[in-house]
Amino acid sequence: MKRVFAVACVGAVAVAVIAAGCTASASHDSGRADAATGPRTPGRELTDAEQILVQRAEAQLVKKCMENKGFTYWARTAVTVDDLKGGGYVLADVAWAKKNGYGSRLADRLQDVQRDDPNNRYANALPRQDRIHYSKALEGGPSSEMLTAELPDGGTVRTPRHSCQTEAKSRLYGDFATWFRAEKTATNLSPLYVPALMRDQRFVRAVEQWSTCMRGVGHPYADPPAVRRTLASLGKGMPSDQAFAAEVDLAVAEATCARTTPLAETARSLDAEYRDRKLGRYTADIATYRRMALDALARAQDITRSSA
Repeated sequence: MKRVFAVACVGAVAVAVIAAGCTASASHDSGRADAATGPRTPGRELTDAEQILVQRAEAQLVKKCMENKGFTYWARTAVTVDDLKGGGYVLADVAWAKKNGYGSRLADRLQDVQRDDPNNRYANALPRQDRIHYSKALEGGPSSEMLTAELPDGGTVRTPRHSCQTEAKSRLYGDFATWFRAEKTATNLSPLYVPALMRDQRFVRAVEQWSTCMRGVGHPYADPPAVRRTLASLGKGMPSDQAFAAEVDLAVAEATCARTTPLAETARSLDAEYRDRKLGRYTADIATYRRMALDALARAQDITRSSA
């Protein structure tokens, strides 16, 4: 059995108790105990389906830009709504768990899609100098002017100001520099409040009740992170179908216990409480992030001539 992991935003650092990973606070249709919208911050998060629509529009814009620079490019968006679910501290969507377990097969599919990406094959087949030009056109390069964003918990991130990817984002979000800084702020706030949230006795008691529920159905885990630490070896030595069945059984148990104990609701309500209490200085950044994301959605609907 391949390593099991939730595939929402592969590569994101999972620091939040109930974080969406991809967004500043998750949409409520995501099926996990994740971040709730702070009561004082205007706007809303995009739903998973809306995020995918924006990605589709961005891919189409990148394609046009690359073609204008003399390259062939395929506008492909491999991510599905199911791929954007299942992450966070505790799995809380029973239906998703029954279908996907912890997302191992979704992850395998995404790896297959990435391996077979015609853009990779095309770029790899180019002569060396053309391949360098292709990469610089698509992503920018060290010689490009760089944008810098300060992260809320310290450190900085940089991105090239000029590339087809940034041009596409500029078309969608309007001012790319403003979007880049707002997005990097709004999606990296978890470290500012999650440690305190996890020490809150209301959360501690809810985790204990979840653990008691799990023991009652034959899965003696102290907390959801303890489950995650065992996933890599869960189906070791089993045939693929049997390993996936074991994954699904454990995932359904986790999600059911999250829903039948106070854990899912406690996590959601505490997240809203702590965000409101701790993140007041970032209200404008979060509002900008949400407003620009909704603006991008409207433009994406025009570009793709479809709706989420």
